[in-house]
Amino acid sequence: MLSALVAKRLVSGVCRESLRPAVVELVTTRGYKGEAPDDSRGDLIEIPLPPWTEKDGETMDIKRRRLLFQSRKRGMLENCILLSLFAKQYLNTMNEPQLRQYDRLINEPSNDWDIYYWATEAQPVPDVYAGEIMDLLKEFTKNKDQEQRLDAPNLEYLDKGSQ
Repeated sequence: MLSALVAKRLVSGVCRESLRPAVVELVTTRGYKGEAPDDSRGDLIEIPLPPWTEKDGETMDIKRRRLLFQSRKRGMLENCILLSLFAKQYLNTMNEPQLRQYDRLINEPSNDWDIYYWATEAQPVPDVYAGEIMDLLKEFTKNKDQEQRLDAPNLEYLDKGSQ
């Protein structure tokens, strides 16, 4: 039976070993260069995103559920909260053209920051996304009732209405 001290040293040695990179050469040869003036950004890889296409044959119920999920699961927390609370309030009352407009708005731009800047009116909205839903989102974003918006709502709210 190992003494407690020997066992502790053995475990700490194993833990320390597990923190070392497995392949040191790969880790040190390529890394983020930051915004340094001499950064040519030649090591960046542009990954093209597939073009957005409208989903044909979806029932309104399925579309609402998909948009609910997509409103909540964004690339940045600010949009997760903003869009999921917006969806909670308006998704159940949207008609087919409004759902299509919302679908395009949250799924076509490849950068979530664009949506955030348009909603907060920090940048002008491109004509293709301007419309009834964008106006509603911009008004919702102003939070005139000063609601506490610190977290996204539970996912079950679609079945319970907008409460």
